[in-house]
Amino acid sequence: MTMKAMAGALLASGALLVAACGGSAQPTAKQPASPSGALKISTSGKGYLTDGSGRALYLWVADTGSKSVCSGECAQDWPPLTAKATPSAGTGVKAGELGTSARPGGGTQVTYHGHPLYYFEGDSGPGTTTGQGSPQFGAKWWLVAPSGAAITSNG
Repeated sequence: MTMKAMAGALLASGALLVAACGGSAQPTAKQPASPSGALKISTSGKGYLTDGSGRALYLWVADTGSKSVCSGECAQDWPPLTAKATPSAGTGVKAGELGTSARPGGGTQVTYHGHPLYYFEGDSGPGTTTGQGSPQFGAKWWLVAPSGAAITSNG
């Protein structure tokens, strides 16, 4: 491949990446839509928050308050849970603790008990919690209890 062709391929890849990370509040492959289109937050049978499809939700200790400081590569590895409106409360979740906050660069991130919520890119689907306790990007990532507290044990 010539240098000119490689540069073109890199430019096209970059454009796709920018488009993919452009702050859309639409569900993605990492953030599935619920059948009704409305986002519902529930508690798993193991005691942590999940989205409507049962995917684990995390908080990041580096976030202080409801504003996320996770962007760029961080947000690629830890996709924010985004929505166009405040999601509904499912089993074990307090509706009054659900909220939203503006994302850096656009979009709206779901919060619970004042914590921005995230998925972990390494989780393969519902019931998977491989991000639990990760120190990635300089601070710990924890599953979220229905009380809004971080679940700081790995068991």
